[in-house]
Amino acid sequence: MSAEDVVQLPPLAPWLQTQLQSLLIQRGHAWLLSGPSGLGQFDLALALARAWLCEQLTPEGACGNCGSCHAVDVHTHADLCALMPETLSLALGWPLDEKTQDDLDSKKRKPSKEIKVDAAREAVSFTQFTRSRGTTKVVLVYPAERMNGITANTLLKTLEEPPGAVKFILATEAAHQLLPTIRSRCQGHTMHWPAQEQALEWLTVQAPPQGKAGVAPTAADLHTLLAAAGGRPADALDRLRAGSSSAAAEHWQALPKAMARGDVSGLSDWTPSQAVDALQKLCHDVLSVKVGAQPRFFRAADLPCGRAAPGVMALGSWSKELAATARTVEHPYNPGLMLEALVSRAQLALNSK
Repeated sequence: MSAEDVVQLPPLAPWLQTQLQSLLIQRGHAWLLSGPSGLGQFDLALALARAWLCEQLTPEGACGNCGSCHAVDVHTHADLCALMPETLSLALGWPLDEKTQDDLDSKKRKPSKEIKVDAAREAVSFTQFTRSRGTTKVVLVYPAERMNGITANTLLKTLEEPPGAVKFILATEAAHQLLPTIRSRCQGHTMHWPAQEQALEWLTVQAPPQGKAGVAPTAADLHTLLAAAGGRPADALDRLRAGSSSAAAEHWQALPKAMARGDVSGLSDWTPSQAVDALQKLCHDVLSVKVGAQPRFFRAADLPCGRAAPGVMALGSWSKELAATARTVEHPYNPGLMLEALVSRAQLALNSK
């Protein structure tokens, strides 16, 4: 293997490295990593799979230098099955089976946002094949909540009694959506939240330089975007990679007043799901301030307060509507009209007494 063929993955975030070392000294053939988005479930799951398959395992995890580690890094390891929605496989650069790839290339259908039952059947068959190298085979399922009932039941028997030295890692951002029978067959691990200082230090290192001059994001911008992400560093990093950190921070701080005056441009360039998430955070913080608590996602100075603050009843009704919308936001719709409706409803709620 030449030096140029080696893929150097970025090191795990410190709070993930601590969890990895803890998981490696525990026994079990099936783990369920659960927690809200932005805490690194997929990164931890992949690091655990990489370590299990490593030919020169260290106390800190995979060596990163052996042939097995390289095969995992370039997504070609014959003893690793990554069970993901087709949309996510394409986004992360994981290969699809030949038939699926041909169907997508020929535009016969769109990539699925769910983990399909056919893929689960292939994963079951994968567990029954002879190992290619080493002593272990690994099935990684992410995000596990994207399995429907049929897909989950397809895995159930194998998950309970895997053939040979097969290990499972299920990672999820919505464990409550999994079948109880799936949860009961896995050892659970709740993702750790990093301290704010630790998350900000990590973001400072990970954040891409801004603009042609390569200027690093300011501490204030990172603080604003971490708060906007609810303290979840991976979600904050996604916001940073999407564009200018200063513009993103200013956009977030201006959002409450933009919604209060019905300015649709306040949600420009956001998908409906991102818009609903932002409005739920806004509703939460306005309601928190209304009852005397501290806001979590926005600065108190950016929220309507005093006589301008909306009434509790209006906020409660808006919160219920947003929750209902969140459950169906990925269904077919006209995105432009949906954003206009969301802003109109936000304006009404924020100006109600």
